[in-house]
Amino acid sequence: MSEKKKFMSEDFLLDSDAAKWLYHTASENLPIIDYHCHVPPKDIAEDKKYSNITELWLGGDHYKWRAIRSAGVDEKYITGDASDYEKFRAYARVMPRLIGNPLYHWTHLELRRYFDCDLILSEKTCDEIWHLTADALAKDDFSVKNIIRRSNVEVICTTDDPADSLEYHSTIAADESFKTKVYPAFRPDKGINIEAKGYRSYISRLSEVSGVKIKDLDSLFEAYMRRLDFFEQHGCSVADHGLDIYPFYVKPNAFLAENAFQEALANDGYVIAPEKIAAFKGEMLRFFGHEYRRRGWVMQIHFGVLRNANSVMFKKLGPDTGFDTIGTSVKIDDLAKLFDMLSSSDSLPRTILYPINPSDNAAVAALIGSFQTSSNGMPQMMQGSAWWFNDTLHGMKEQMTTLASLSVFGSFLGMLTDSRSFTSYPRHEYFRRILCSLVGGWLESGLYGDDDTAAEIVRDISYFNAKRYFGF
Repeated sequence: MSEKKKFMSEDFLLDSDAAKWLYHTASENLPIIDYHCHVPPKDIAEDKKYSNITELWLGGDHYKWRAIRSAGVDEKYITGDASDYEKFRAYARVMPRLIGNPLYHWTHLELRRYFDCDLILSEKTCDEIWHLTADALAKDDFSVKNIIRRSNVEVICTTDDPADSLEYHSTIAADESFKTKVYPAFRPDKGINIEAKGYRSYISRLSEVSGVKIKDLDSLFEAYMRRLDFFEQHGCSVADHGLDIYPFYVKPNAFLAENAFQEALANDGYVIAPEKIAAFKGEMLRFFGHEYRRRGWVMQIHFGVLRNANSVMFKKLGPDTGFDTIGTSVKIDDLAKLFDMLSSSDSLPRTILYPINPSDNAAVAALIGSFQTSSNGMPQMMQGSAWWFNDTLHGMKEQMTTLASLSVFGSFLGMLTDSRSFTSYPRHEYFRRILCSLVGGWLESGLYGDDDTAAEIVRDISYFNAKRYFGF
């Protein structure tokens, strides 16, 4: 047996001399721009401290919950009434079984980067790591703001409903000692999903915060205009849409969209006719696309998720608890028609597409080339980083390789955490190491011939492209 490599050494994942050179000289020390995540701004504003590693790691992290369930652990030790220590012990017991899973790497990167702990998490090391992390978390330098500072994070974009007050963003911005910029991102899904129960109460809330009595599409648009203005005043320049399984495309039909909206209000979201749902969503996307374009915002679209597949557990625990999955491949021709509609009315903003189904990677990488125009020296359309179930060693390499084959890899926007945890920033390191391995492999194998430009591409993908594209 040949000599095995040390686990998570300085050159972890860097499998060539070129990869090591690229990472350590071009990427490693660059700041982080985390332009899409789900961390709560309240915790930043209040500079939250955590009482133990379970609260920091396992509270609300459906990635970890899903893994623990998949190892056969009872729900009591995941979302149930077990103690925090018992829940952490359950995770520690599962960890050695997660060979090949990114959680294995993320967990140990976080132990090393935040706790200076090179122990391998298992049932044997559980107690030592529990006490070691508890001692560290008790110190002031483990408050949320200090975690962000030590992670070298320059910009964070949270995910915020149009009806949110943004009070915590105001509090964060007022703290002159905290240099990281924290901006809201506009996420209007609740107002678009007219088929969802509770729609009427949501529109009532939106009406209240906007000061507009919403009774039809025109007043709905007016309410959203006011909220877009309000978000813009708080530094927002990014929107995010979760289209999930995108309905079949229909031509714009204001009459049918109005009819669907009135039906949703009357029946509290009970709209079942697919053509009505599609007409309303198409009308809303046309409105938002025009507004984002006019304001110079970036529109992100996440699609292809089958949410809450387990209805029993959804009723018990609610959404975002680990029961979503990869949906069917999206109809690319529908997306093309959507972008053509927006483009035809000069309403196509800078747009980033995130497919969750890996079989869509090539189609999306090709589709963005059909709607490219220059936007301040950057491409108009982008394919986002490997998302959710693709956020793995294999998934990231596959997504980047496909994008490079069909588009201009040097323009790629790189990584984001898409996380609810403040210790997820080593995922950027994980991505950067994989990026350098990929580009380094092309250099070593003679498939690319310019070392200096390769290093520039790595720097751009790691940091500078996002800075330019979003205008941060």
